[in-house]
Amino acid sequence: MGRRLRIPNDQEASLTNSSNLRDRLEHHQVITYFAAVIAAAAVALLVPGTAALETAINPALALMLFVTFLQVPLADLGRAFTRIRFLGALLITNFLVLPLLVALLMQFLPADPMVRLGVLFVLLTPCIDYVVTFSHIGRADARLLLASTPALLLTQMLLLPVYLRVFLGDAAAGLVQLGPFVHAFVWLIAIPLALAALVQLWAARSGGGQRVAAGLGLLPVPATALVLFIVVAAMMPQLGAAIEAALQVIPLYMAFAVVAPLIGWAVARLLRLDAPAGRAVAFSAGTRNSLVVLPLALAVPAAIPVLPAIIVTQTMVELVASVIYMRLIPKLGAGRKPINERAARSRR
Repeated sequence: MGRRLRIPNDQEASLTNSSNLRDRLEHHQVITYFAAVIAAAAVALLVPGTAALETAINPALALMLFVTFLQVPLADLGRAFTRIRFLGALLITNFLVLPLLVALLMQFLPADPMVRLGVLFVLLTPCIDYVVTFSHIGRADARLLLASTPALLLTQMLLLPVYLRVFLGDAAAGLVQLGPFVHAFVWLIAIPLALAALVQLWAARSGGGQRVAAGLGLLPVPATALVLFIVVAAMMPQLGAAIEAALQVIPLYMAFAVVAPLIGWAVARLLRLDAPAGRAVAFSAGTRNSLVVLPLALAVPAAIPVLPAIIVTQTMVELVASVIYMRLIPKLGAGRKPINERAARSRR
C-alpha cells in the first residue's frame, strides 16, 4: 500500500483558505464577467490600437483551459467514461438533437454565408469552461460535467467540420480549413490537458505541488474574465461595420437559450438520469463554446468584422441567460425522488 502524503496544519489551513476564496470567486463570477466585458469595451473606446490584443487570444484560452482541466481529478476523468448514460445523454443532446434545432433556426437567418457560418460555429459547440461553475450554482452534478469536458471538446473539434459541410455544402470547403482545427486540438486540448495531468501527479506526491495546484485552482474565473476582456477589447474596434448582422441574430440566440436546456432535460429524463445529472445536461445544452471557437472563426478568410461580431453577441446573450438558468434549472426535478430510490421502493 502506498504511503499517504501528510499535510502540515499550516498547509492544510492555507488549502482551506484557497478553497474558500475559490468559492467566493465562483459565486460572483457572472458579475466578474460582465465587469470584464464593460472594462474591455471602455478600454477599446478610449485607447487606440487594442486590436493588437488579438494575438493574445489563443494563449489566454490555453491558460483558461489548463486551469479548467486542472479541476478534473484524473480518477474522475476515467470515471466519466464509465457513466455511459450521462455521457450518452450529453453527446446525444449536443451532437444529435441540438443540430436539428439549429437547422430549424437557420431558416430564419439571412442568406449571408458569414452570418450563417458564425451562428453555426457557436451553436454547434457546447461550452467546456464556465458552464461547470454555473451548473454547480444551479444544483447540477458539476463534477460529472467537469470530468466530461475533454470528451466534449474533442468531439466538437472532430464533428464541427462535418456539420459545417452538411449545413453549408461546398461553400464550407472554401471558408474552413483543417489546419486551424488541428492547431486548436494541439494547443487547446492536448497540451493543457497534459500539463494539468502533470500538475496533479506532482500535487499527489509533494506538498509544494499541492500548494501550486491550490493556487492554480483560484484561476478559472479570473482566467475566463481575462479571455473575455482580451476578446472584447481586440474585437471592438473592428465590429462597427457588423452591428446590423449582430442585431439580426439576437432573436435566434434568445430562442436557442429558451429551448435548448429543455431539450437537454428531456433527453436526460428519457435516459433515466437522476435530477442533478439531468440539470448538468440542461446546462450543457444551453451554454455554448463561443470563446474557444473564436480563434477558429478568425482563421476564416475575410472573417472580420462579421464572424467575431456574431460570436461575441452570442456570449453576451448567454451570460444574461445563464443568470436565469441558475435560478430556474434547480427547479427541474426538485419534487422527484432519485431514480434509484424509486426503483428500490417499487421492488418492495
